[in-house]
Amino acid sequence: MSSSVFLRTVVCGFVATFAMAMTAFLQGGIGLPVIDVGLILTESFNHVHDVAPYEIIFGNLAFNIIGVGLALIWVVYFQHRIPGNWIVQGVIYGVIISIMAGLVVSPFASAAAGESFGLFYSNTWVPGKLIIAGLLMHIVYGLFLTQSLKVAGVNG
Repeated sequence: MSSSVFLRTVVCGFVATFAMAMTAFLQGGIGLPVIDVGLILTESFNHVHDVAPYEIIFGNLAFNIIGVGLALIWVVYFQHRIPGNWIVQGVIYGVIISIMAGLVVSPFASAAAGESFGLFYSNTWVPGKLIIAGLLMHIVYGLFLTQSLKVAGVNG
């Protein structure tokens, strides 16, 4: 990967992560839970301490770094392996991320924060709504990522 492709992928990762964050906050307007990933990560970081040394900026920084990492993973490993145009690819990647989030990431992150969301949010008050909310925000991430990569001319 050239430095130009790397830099354009990083920028596209930030754009897609921002779109996902805005979707996560705005979906409360349609009756879905608001998912503040930055806050969840901050709480996970602070759980093991007697005081809270980490501010919300650290959780949001981690959230954005993860989003950029997912963009790099897409370009390096998936972009040429998943068929279809940018819309199909974005939806497929969003679904993949959502499955991994519900199956692996969310259970571990919530356990680190002192709670247990369970597999696919099964230990929460609204597992069905959280699955839909997570799926929606990850599909938005995938769509914004693949479209912005297309505009930026990144082809893996």
